[in-house]
Amino acid sequence: MSAAVKPVVFDVERIRSDFPILSELVHGKKLVFLDSAASAQKPRAVIDAMVRTMETRYANVHRGLHWMSERCSDDYENARDKVAAFLNVAREEIVFVRNATEGINLVAQTFGRASLKPGDAVVVSEMEHHANLVPWQMLRDQHGVELRIVKITGAGEIDWDDLERQFADGRVRLLAVTHMSNVLGTYTPVERLAKFAHDHGARILLDGAQAVVHRAVDLRAIDADFYVFSGHKLYGPTGIGVLYGKRALLDAMPPFLGGGDMIRSVTYESSTWAEPPYRFEAGTPAIVEAVGLGAAIDYVQAIGFESIAAHERSLTDHAMAVLAAIEGVETLGHAQDRGGVVAFTLDGVHAHDVATLLDKQGIAVRAGHHCAEPLTHRLGLDSTARASFGIYTTHAEIDSLAAGLRRVQQVFGR
Repeated sequence: MSAAVKPVVFDVERIRSDFPILSELVHGKKLVFLDSAASAQKPRAVIDAMVRTMETRYANVHRGLHWMSERCSDDYENARDKVAAFLNVAREEIVFVRNATEGINLVAQTFGRASLKPGDAVVVSEMEHHANLVPWQMLRDQHGVELRIVKITGAGEIDWDDLERQFADGRVRLLAVTHMSNVLGTYTPVERLAKFAHDHGARILLDGAQAVVHRAVDLRAIDADFYVFSGHKLYGPTGIGVLYGKRALLDAMPPFLGGGDMIRSVTYESSTWAEPPYRFEAGTPAIVEAVGLGAAIDYVQAIGFESIAAHERSLTDHAMAVLAAIEGVETLGHAQDRGGVVAFTLDGVHAHDVATLLDKQGIAVRAGHHCAEPLTHRLGLDSTARASFGIYTTHAEIDSLAAGLRRVQQVFGR
């Protein structure tokens, strides 16, 4: 955290006042937004920062010598500095992408093609989001690497015995795993996983799309090789995300896309590449969105992650308790270390009906497989409902969810 940012006492009502959308009505009822894991709401500070850029200084970056371009370039690069400090890494190790999904695809198509050879193996877990599964399936089919799936326990944690088995033949070159499951809420022990991977001669990629929202992330302490997250889950805008890669790895990786701003020189015959991170940022970037991400980082750091984590632990504990008290509700995932995502089923009622009827009460949850279809099937289900929490979520809103589920049961005569 920079010296200019001072944590304040966590005050959820004050925080809620920073989010204009939370004053809106849904079906004539006060909005209860419990879908932050899909995409979080935006505070006024983020909205204002983006509007100010568009109204007062917008121009393309890295291309102009005029005042507007220079100021906008500074703002864009300042956002990179904020991300680097946020993750405790060097600025040249931060690549701006559209989202975590693009970041993983970038690694698969650059590191994967350049550093993995046919017969090498990539290991993922059973609880991965499609974004950390499909790109590796594509690399398998295109490049001949093997894709292995490590099992999870009944509690929703990494099965270490199976992990050992997957690595036993010495062919694994990359472990790609979620930092926090978007379905089970499980936090994986990333420091231990990184050491395990390195001890076995493999690199590690962490999908931090959920985790980076709820806890401070120190990538130097974790010793991650790659890390990705999406700005829109961190109270920032859509269309901006981050790929972190260790500098030596980025130096060795070829470009993902070709075009302007990612080159050192171009002739009709050939081109040479810019240094990282610009090698991986072809074309006009998401300028305004990067500014918004920088503002979002300022916002959460001003609140302080120690306070944020404590608030969300309290919310999660409360949600698990009140849902357990409703007959017919089953929550998924019981890891010892879990975050503010609670997927659940309601006996005799399809998850889509649960979500639809809750919506009529002004309560927003998600229903489906949550872009983790193999995990849903692994759990013997076709869909679940999911409540997920943010810094603006209150205990009263969780009580509203519980009351809403009881009304759904009444509709279905349960």
